[in-house]
Amino acid sequence: MTSYDLILRGGRCVLPWGEEEVDVGVRAGRIAALGDLRTAEAAEVLDCAGLHILPGLIDPHVHLRDPGDPAVETIETGTKAAILGGITAVFDMPNTSPAITGQQALEDKRAYVKGRAWCDIGFYVGAARSNIGALAALEANPDVCAIKVFAGSSTGDLMVEDDASLERVMRSGRRRIAYHSEDEYRLQERKPLYAAGGPHRLHAEWRDVECAFLGTRRLMALARETGRPAHILHVSTAEELGYLKDFRDVATVEVLVNHLSQTDEAYDRLGGYAVMNPPIRDARHQEAAWAAVRDGTVDCIGSDHAPHSRAAKERPWPATAAGLTGVQTLVPLMLDHVNAGRLSLGRLVDLMAAGPARVYGAVGKGRLAAGYDADFTIVDMKRARTIEESWIASPCGWTPFAGQRVTGWPVMTVVRGHVAMRDDTALGAPEGRPVSFHS
Repeated sequence: MTSYDLILRGGRCVLPWGEEEVDVGVRAGRIAALGDLRTAEAAEVLDCAGLHILPGLIDPHVHLRDPGDPAVETIETGTKAAILGGITAVFDMPNTSPAITGQQALEDKRAYVKGRAWCDIGFYVGAARSNIGALAALEANPDVCAIKVFAGSSTGDLMVEDDASLERVMRSGRRRIAYHSEDEYRLQERKPLYAAGGPHRLHAEWRDVECAFLGTRRLMALARETGRPAHILHVSTAEELGYLKDFRDVATVEVLVNHLSQTDEAYDRLGGYAVMNPPIRDARHQEAAWAAVRDGTVDCIGSDHAPHSRAAKERPWPATAAGLTGVQTLVPLMLDHVNAGRLSLGRLVDLMAAGPARVYGAVGKGRLAAGYDADFTIVDMKRARTIEESWIASPCGWTPFAGQRVTGWPVMTVVRGHVAMRDDTALGAPEGRPVSFHS
């Protein structure tokens, strides 16, 4: 009799070639078989009848703030939030304190996550004027998902906003670079136009469409000139989404669940808890984002999980800290969009599993297929829940989606064959590992 470490039995699997009711056999942390395994035995069997089995979903854009302020977030709490929300891997941004910009900082972080990460984790390395010459070597580390460039909206050395320096970055290395694309010069030029204490909705006026669109136009010109592939993060405007269709030879595109789920009415309802960069915009841009999801312009969806303390979020604008929690609510919100008919479950898997794996070159991630990592997000598409702040694992303790009713909920998270979450409970100990990437 064939034996496995784990069998997922009776679920409806979202496979690369379509949906099928098949069993999944796991051995040594990888998918060993797909098919009828009723006669097989296993050390552990999960009854998945009535549930959908998705390849492990990835949040490719999180800020876990570690090293930083443990009262806001840590590797342990942020990755626990991830598995509670059905995420099996996260890619963590480098703007920590201190920032991840060199080999030693990267090695320290790699060692630090062992025994602390509940899900698998990839690392961004930040580009700075001081490390441009080292970027090619840094991106060759097997657990580095990408170089991250803040072309706007950062501070100190961790920002590269001028064309000459951006071109130098693009000519150092060859892998796809991830960009925060806002034009820093326009941001600073417009900042004096706004007085302290104004309404939070002015955030979208200050960081206007042209601020984002100008940044993206500049980056595309340089990407074409250098031949260096670019990944434009959190694209928020209709203008950018239309423009980027003509740059598919050098560009891939991310949109955020926030820009798909919220419009500028959120400022009146949430105040500082709606402030993020780039900002939440009006319905025209949300409609364009959904159109881009439907026509294939968008390659992946992330949360841009960026927690702050309540005190920082409640400061008067424009001193309000920009950034929202999101890693734990990403999957429920997107499942609700599936149930509302805005995208298919197969398209969700493409955007949240296959897409991130393809864009960043993650090894063994993103598909339900033999030989791939045994990462599974198991969901009940009929379960209706209200998102509550008492469920949020991040120490900051808040979500901009508190009180929202959704249909579709993650009920189990499996990371390399280990059941990490079941029915809102983290199981065992943190067993996450660094993700490997093609270099």
